[in-house]
Amino acid sequence: MDSPGLRRRVHRTGRTVGLGRNVTVHSSLENAISLAYAIPIAVFDTAAIDTSLEVRHATGGETYLAFNGDEEHPEPNEVVFADAAGKAHARRWTNRKSAYSAVRGTTSSLLIVAEALHESAVNDVQDLLAAVTEEMDAVWSATAKSTVLSAESPRFEL
Repeated sequence: MDSPGLRRRVHRTGRTVGLGRNVTVHSSLENAISLAYAIPIAVFDTAAIDTSLEVRHATGGETYLAFNGDEEHPEPNEVVFADAAGKAHARRWTNRKSAYSAVRGTTSSLLIVAEALHESAVNDVQDLLAAVTEEMDAVWSATAKSTVLSAESPRFEL
């Protein structure tokens, strides 16, 4: 769910997610981080990404796997996160994540993407990254690697 939609839901209901069977610790944590910083984030299982992940305009030939199991094709020029195999791991920036790279109990490596364009975005994203890194180290003893991408620095190597 996008960050503004999540904020509206919390304001309206007082809860971040429903009680459905698909609610996980991961999605609750993802929603909590997004809410705390008012920045949309997406979390990807890197094992499901073929070679690289590129944020670009769709050609229309990519495949996207919805969480209900339906395979879709993003419209040409829609912004997608696509891998080398033509799988769209997210659509409409990070607002529609794909089941292809959803985090599961078997996930051992994550890519967390935070996107922001507002005036204080660079500082806000850096604060979010520092908090996520600290929590990952405290809870999972994980080694995090992070950077803020820009037009001048558009790549992140894992």
